[in-house]
Amino acid sequence: MGNTLGLAPMGTLLRRSPRREEPLPNPGSFDELHRLCKDVFPAQMEGVKLVVNKVLSSHFQVAHTIHMSALGLPGYHLHAAYAGDWQLSPTETQQAKFLTWQFDGEYRGDDFTATLTLGNPDLIGESVIMVAHFLQSLTHRLVLGGELVYHRRPGEEGAILTLAGKYSAVHWVATLNVGSGGAHASYYHRANEQVQVGVEFEANTRLQDTTFSFGYHLTLPQANMVFRGLVDSNWCVGAVLEKKMPPLPVTLALGAFLNHWRNRFHCGFSITVG
Repeated sequence: MGNTLGLAPMGTLLRRSPRREEPLPNPGSFDELHRLCKDVFPAQMEGVKLVVNKVLSSHFQVAHTIHMSALGLPGYHLHAAYAGDWQLSPTETQQAKFLTWQFDGEYRGDDFTATLTLGNPDLIGESVIMVAHFLQSLTHRLVLGGELVYHRRPGEEGAILTLAGKYSAVHWVATLNVGSGGAHASYYHRANEQVQVGVEFEANTRLQDTTFSFGYHLTLPQANMVFRGLVDSNWCVGAVLEKKMPPLPVTLALGAFLNHWRNRFHCGFSITVG
């Protein structure tokens, strides 16, 4: 006659399926904190440049660069890179009678990155330049870390500490570096698949100089073209137009930059193969 109410056992109500929390991502390297914003800005171009990239194997590749400019002598540069268990640092260069070199070591954990760089260590002369980086992912959006630069040579010793933080949202990324040497802040925003903008602010306490820059990145996929432009607080404007030539592995680039304050203008053209 009456309604029957079925009650589940108390143990069933108390037992809940455990949540599986996703592991925190690796924050990347310290030098890449502002990379998204910097990639929006056009690279400086002057003269004519030819770049030929050749991949010889899965571990070895070379690049040939020929640059001709009205501001200096023409030059040729050969860059060889090996990716494997052992890698020669591209910063090892020899000029005249002195040798400059550095040692780089990086360890990437699941949610942190630690990097150590030693430049020109000299045990006899008691001189060295050391740069240490550390980044830690606190959440999926927030990354905190720091940089320590230490230098020592006869009669001089010093260190500079810089703190860094980056917050990543769905369509924007904000990054800040601040220390005794100055501050560097950047903001990157992706409006849609074609339009990206970036804003940078840099302050140098030693030079007593501040710079504000705005850049934009426009992609035209149907035309295989990319347009980058910038304007900054030093009265500089510039733009670079890149055009890919499929099916050939060739990219053409044309750029022009004008400094209104110093009344300087320069332009450039480049061809990249590979």
